[in-house]
Amino acid sequence: MSCGAFALDCRLAADTRLVASLPLCDVQLMNDSRYAWLVLVPRRGGLTEIAELTDDDQAELWREVNLAGRALRAVAPCDKLNLGALGNIVRQLHVHVVARCEGDVAWPGPVWGHGTPLPYAEFVLLARLAALRDALEAAR
Repeated sequence: MSCGAFALDCRLAADTRLVASLPLCDVQLMNDSRYAWLVLVPRRGGLTEIAELTDDDQAELWREVNLAGRALRAVAPCDKLNLGALGNIVRQLHVHVVARCEGDVAWPGPVWGHGTPLPYAEFVLLARLAALRDALEAAR
């Protein structure tokens, strides 16, 4: 199970911005304006796999993934919501929630490793974060 204190992986910290803290997870926005992309990171130290969470935490994780998906769809309507917990590069347990639209730059393939991320302009980033916070609150 959990070993050690929780700290956000430095790569996630560099690539994302905090949207909100839910009971289990920090919800982070991937700073890549090509996609509406959230990353949920359970605040449990030393975990790499969903199966390492307690049964209660696993149930809470899926509640929060569903909440994040509803909020993301409200802010960025999409054709398909992609979920993933890969962990091949960043070992820390985290779940991606990505709003995909037919014709986006990676469609129909995965977003991971496709091209170079395009960071949000600061004013767009702040607006997106505010919209996501409002949508998360409304979706609860």
